[in-house]
Amino acid sequence: MKKITSLAPGRTCLFGDHQDYLGLPVIACAIDRNIQLSAEQNLTQTFVLNMIDINEIRIIDIDATFDKLEPRDYFASSLRVLRRYGCVPNVGYDITITGDIPINSGTSSSSALLMAWIRFLIDAFGIDREVTPEFISKLGYESEVLEHGEPGGMMDHFSIGVGNIVYINTKDPFSYKIIGTNLKGLVTGVSGVPKETIGLLGEIKGNALMSIDIVKQNFPDFDLHASEVEDLDRYRNCLPDRLIPFFEAALKNYHYTKEALKEFEKPVLDLKKIGELMNLHHEVLRDLLKVTVPRIDAMINAALRAGAYGAKIVGSGGGGSIVVIANPEKEDLVIEAILKAGALEAYAVSVDPGVRVIENVEI
Repeated sequence: MKKITSLAPGRTCLFGDHQDYLGLPVIACAIDRNIQLSAEQNLTQTFVLNMIDINEIRIIDIDATFDKLEPRDYFASSLRVLRRYGCVPNVGYDITITGDIPINSGTSSSSALLMAWIRFLIDAFGIDREVTPEFISKLGYESEVLEHGEPGGMMDHFSIGVGNIVYINTKDPFSYKIIGTNLKGLVTGVSGVPKETIGLLGEIKGNALMSIDIVKQNFPDFDLHASEVEDLDRYRNCLPDRLIPFFEAALKNYHYTKEALKEFEKPVLDLKKIGELMNLHHEVLRDLLKVTVPRIDAMINAALRAGAYGAKIVGSGGGGSIVVIANPEKEDLVIEAILKAGALEAYAVSVDPGVRVIENVEI
């Protein structure tokens, strides 16, 4: 009889929100808030999932193949995906799931749960591939995005699967590199306003892709990956007014992400410079893509007034959370200011090494 405990961190996006589904790069990091999945082998031929934080119990037959998926049922879709790679459950487990990642906050609680589940399944039943951080990340992406036909990208799964601070080049051929393992002065603020993921993400993605297609029709030599901010005026006139902000956002966010990469590759991080770029990135998300809400804006303004170097909304938007870069000596003042501005929670976070098994023993 086995006992297996897996852990998956949340993530925050530092640069590149609304970029990965365009094949543009992102800079994100895993943070030390996590979902923990503790499993003990049973004799029932079922997975008994006790999700304590939401007071819900679910029972899944280990032989279930899930020919039809319910929306956002990632337990089912990952079982379906892993079977294709030779991971076939043959015994049941009683599973307790707990976590301290705020739900629906833009810090990937659902993806962390999925990745902890996938890591457990691989350890429990094996798989016919070499188990690498990249492979586990791809399994998460297949299970959440491809199986369900959702509009998201790869950022969440690679941030959690690879861990640390990671630069993810989402174009084909896909690549990534770890660009840091530590970042001082990192703060998360949770607004308490539930984010709106699927609808908002789908709308912005659709408009961005439409604007890029129109530019390509008028300028066949246009290459988004070779574009520069200075190119904007050249292409603007071929777009209808309503699509210009989405095209402008793509070019500007891409530019700020490339500039941020240069900073992260320096031997010593300039937190002030990274913060300035973060502020510019947020202006695009706020003013062009319009994904903020009043409480998020109030939290960011309060953090900056309290001495933070930079702050931005995280994730798809419409609510959720913010990430802040501050002088480590001013973290407490910044956290206090964010809370006074109406945040549900605010706390310092550290960079996390990524999804992992922390216990696998015979009992």
